[in-house]
Amino acid sequence: MSMVQEFKQFAMRGNVVDLAVGVIIGAAFGKIVSSLVGDVVMPLLGLIVGGVDFSDMAITLKAAEGETPAVLLSYGKLVQSTFDFMIVAFAIFVVVKGINRMKKAEVPPPPPPPPGPSNEEKLLAEIRDLLKK
Repeated sequence: MSMVQEFKQFAMRGNVVDLAVGVIIGAAFGKIVSSLVGDVVMPLLGLIVGGVDFSDMAITLKAAEGETPAVLLSYGKLVQSTFDFMIVAFAIFVVVKGINRMKKAEVPPPPPPPPGPSNEEKLLAEIRDLLKK
């Protein structure tokens, strides 16, 4: 089997295609969540705490000198990324919980009836009955 055929067989497996679709949708979902956090949640949170813009919050470790830019510890971006993560994690939790609920809704098939007595058991029962008589 040539390498091209092996790659085609590998790439066409259902799991690989599903994973690719999941990654692409996840990237698009990440952009939506980043926009939601950056453009909606953080401005509202900043307004609540007194008009603070979290994305610009930083501690200057070394001031700018000439053409050398300042060295900043941008903890505001960390706060925003943390909110991004929390929203994505919550959304995934809700989706997984919904999927699990749908799985529970499926009724499992009834268990098979217990098997009847074996031939040996039938013969032993006949012998027992004959001995009783």
